[in-house]
Amino acid sequence: MRTFQHLLAFWLLLLTPLCAPAAASQDGEVPEPAAQEEAGMIERLETSVNDVMGKVNEKIGDVFFYPVPTPFMGEDTDGDGVKDRVTIKFAVLWLVIGAIFFTIRFGFIQFRATGHAIAVTMGRYSNPEDKGEVSHFQALTTALSATVGLGNIAGVAIAIGTGGPGATLWMIMAGLLGMASKFTECSLGQMYRQTRADGSVMGGAMYYLSKGLKEKGLGPLGWLLAVLFAILCIGGSLAGGNAFQVSQSKDALAETIPFIARNGWVYGLVMTALVGVVIIGGLRRIASTAEKIVPTMCGIYVAACLYILVKNSGEVVGAFRLIYESAFSLQAGWGGFLGVLVVGFQRAAFSNEAGVGSAAIAHSAARTPYAVREGIVALLEPFIDTVVVCTMTALVIVITGAYNNPELQQFVVDDKGAALTSRAMGSEISWFPYVLSVAVVLFAFSTMISWSYYGERCWCWMFGDKSSILYKVLFLVFVFLGAIMSAKNVLDFGDLMILGMAFPNVLGVVLLSGKVRGQLDEYMGKLKAGELKRF
Repeated sequence: MRTFQHLLAFWLLLLTPLCAPAAASQDGEVPEPAAQEEAGMIERLETSVNDVMGKVNEKIGDVFFYPVPTPFMGEDTDGDGVKDRVTIKFAVLWLVIGAIFFTIRFGFIQFRATGHAIAVTMGRYSNPEDKGEVSHFQALTTALSATVGLGNIAGVAIAIGTGGPGATLWMIMAGLLGMASKFTECSLGQMYRQTRADGSVMGGAMYYLSKGLKEKGLGPLGWLLAVLFAILCIGGSLAGGNAFQVSQSKDALAETIPFIARNGWVYGLVMTALVGVVIIGGLRRIASTAEKIVPTMCGIYVAACLYILVKNSGEVVGAFRLIYESAFSLQAGWGGFLGVLVVGFQRAAFSNEAGVGSAAIAHSAARTPYAVREGIVALLEPFIDTVVVCTMTALVIVITGAYNNPELQQFVVDDKGAALTSRAMGSEISWFPYVLSVAVVLFAFSTMISWSYYGERCWCWMFGDKSSILYKVLFLVFVFLGAIMSAKNVLDFGDLMILGMAFPNVLGVVLLSGKVRGQLDEYMGKLKAGELKRF
């Protein structure tokens, strides 16, 4: 309790000096010398931390983003007369190889079981008496809320701006392959979950890595991978799944509400309060919130995209033709072709998080008597996230010509994909940028509450259930910091942590895939024989 009080005191102490300068400058008054000095100290501290984190990110990036060379040559980007060799980031290659392995290992499960996945999600096989905390639909929307968001709106625009329309096709391919990864890791999450005396469920990669690999006689390796995963997940939840979301959504909202640009701390306070109300209530409240926000915002966003596509229906076929031709174009040589492929796969991997292992934490709490049944539900995530939502965004970007509009290229250079998408949609629906600003905020909010759960489960696995409140307070502190902190390197650190989770997770899931295959064959046999009860 004393630690809780110390953290709360630190948070309030941090809030006071940050709010004062903003209030003074808003009235047009010259801040007092003491306030100026205080603001300068804060700026110098942030710069110092930013520089340190920049060096840390560089070292981590050397491992996670190691450029694996390919046999192909691309373009001469540095003007030395020599074409650069096309490379692919090691982390992306790791995820893609894993996805291909799982696709083959389970006989293209993403195509065989999609219809059944929809039926299960609709509740046709759901028994309220099954053990668990949430329904199939709630588990799906909770996991989706952590992935559907800025990646779909901003990442797609950047992918097309840098790789061309052809990147869309490879994003779709990566999404389809990622469905097999989600199936496998979420099935394992169910197999090795723990149900507490109060009915709460603990599960996720840290459980199947430690317990599953111990069963195979690889206990030390399993423990090492589980600890590494938990540490990376906690770091990712505080930065990439939290502070980064607040920062990006604040910037998007500031495009339509200038007050937010001048008073970021106000936005931080509001978001901290809203997130706190939800996460203090635990998984059931998180799931209840997610099942309302995600379908609603996805529906509004996709409806706006469909309106634009219907309005320009005569250009849709041409857009698909351009995407296909660009994806396989060899005008720039094999290097250019592979470059487009890499961009598409990379953006899809960052968007749907297939293979990262985060979704297994949410799906482990679903009510189901068959572990692989929940894995089948989970495979819908990359389809919804990448194949549907990302494709809608891509078609709008291509049809409106925003990706090659010279006036908008600076957005691509500065990685401001949300602004590029906003301009593209605004050119067809003048008022939609305002709706998009709200959508970005809600998507960020839903991502944050889901990642708070992921981080909390890993925190409790390492430090015990009684320490849960400490993590939640720390998470709320980072919500506020995300609104007032502009240190890009600190925020980028979170993305590195989230991507790093794939290394221990994919390795462990590959080693445990045999057990999943055995249960899948048994389950599909019962399904074909009509032995599975419908409700």
